[in-house]
Amino acid sequence: MKNILYHNPSDAEKFDFERFSKSLNKYAKVPEAEIKTALETVDKYENMHASVLVELGVSLISKFGNESKAEKYFNEHNEYFAGGKFERLRRITGYLVGTLDRWNDGKKAEEKARVKHSVNSCVDDLVRQARLQDQALAQNIAYVGHTNA
Repeated sequence: MKNILYHNPSDAEKFDFERFSKSLNKYAKVPEAEIKTALETVDKYENMHASVLVELGVSLISKFGNESKAEKYFNEHNEYFAGGKFERLRRITGYLVGTLDRWNDGKKAEEKARVKHSVNSCVDDLVRQARLQDQALAQNIAYVGHTNA
């Protein structure tokens, strides 16, 4: 692995192991050998999207620190996922809303009782993930998809 891509291929930057190690150790004492082992999975690629480093960082901090520190690390580095922080906007029972906090009890009960359908119900998540991986491989870019469980 030689370059990190942030948003566009034109903003590629050389990977700096020391910088990555220091950023992780702000949240947890992660052994250098563990970082190197985690990076072996993406070392064969010439380019790597920054989200891969964030995913690796979250898993290492979870392992050697705790979940709250890993969540803090992710929140401080999540701009590499889907263009950064965003507010979810949904259409519920005919209304476009971001949150339900201003709804009365009747509307909240109606929303809770509704049948929720998956946007990707026709495409299995593993198939979709495989397609994204194939697209990344075609461009010689390491990619780890992020799921909101």
